[in-house]
Amino acid sequence: MTDLQAEPTTPGSTATERVDVLGIHVSVTNLDHTVGTFAGWIERGERHLVCVTDMNALLHARADERLTEVYNTSGLTVPDGMPLVWAGKKAGFEQMDRVAGPDLLERVLAEAAERGWTQYFYGGADGVAEELRERFQERHPALKVVGVECPPYRALTEAEDAETVARLNEARPDIVWVGLGAPKQERWMADHRDRLNATVLIGVGAAFDFHTGRLDRAPRWMQRAGLEWSYRLYKEPRRLWKRYVLGIPRFLLGVLRHPPRPV
Repeated sequence: MTDLQAEPTTPGSTATERVDVLGIHVSVTNLDHTVGTFAGWIERGERHLVCVTDMNALLHARADERLTEVYNTSGLTVPDGMPLVWAGKKAGFEQMDRVAGPDLLERVLAEAAERGWTQYFYGGADGVAEELRERFQERHPALKVVGVECPPYRALTEAEDAETVARLNEARPDIVWVGLGAPKQERWMADHRDRLNATVLIGVGAAFDFHTGRLDRAPRWMQRAGLEWSYRLYKEPRRLWKRYVLGIPRFLLGVLRHPPRPV
């Protein structure tokens, strides 16, 4: 593969190549290709969900049959983590690159301000979605945010869920950014994809918190070196130690036993 271009797709199509990493089909993409693919979907009125997956999310997904299906049938499952990028390169996809949730959010919103795409922010703690809207509209005055919402942590009742769907469809966003954390956001998107008219549903995990200053990102050199996990572990050792101390060996051993391959 020598270049990545956003190719025409139809719902359920697999125009973007994928690499099998421990049973999860990760899209062979980069930031430019992903944004271009969104543009094509919006232009054609196609409806897709997008999973942003790192090593931890991938390990969760491969242990859950339903989540595996969500990841493997998504419009895109982008590699938010250098280990997945390295896995793709090992399978021969040299143009594959990291598509981190915070970077994708920033890049797409800048593009949206120019193209007139409308946004809806769904998720985060109280006040986070509102602050996110304010910050990005200050940066991009032409940006159209048609709604923000912070759902409760508990499961919604059927009536509440129906009201949520009605609000989102009435707002008519092109893109719904879902910040519920993995795997909750992937399950939510799968449950609502056929009920929502928005073109793109995309789960971006903690990106809301990074852009509102509630979480710090690692320096860029650590991100590119695949060391962002160590920075996050340093910042939140009690919450994250199991994720990385146990997860990294599981991932590496799995990749050694089952080398990544084109799908």
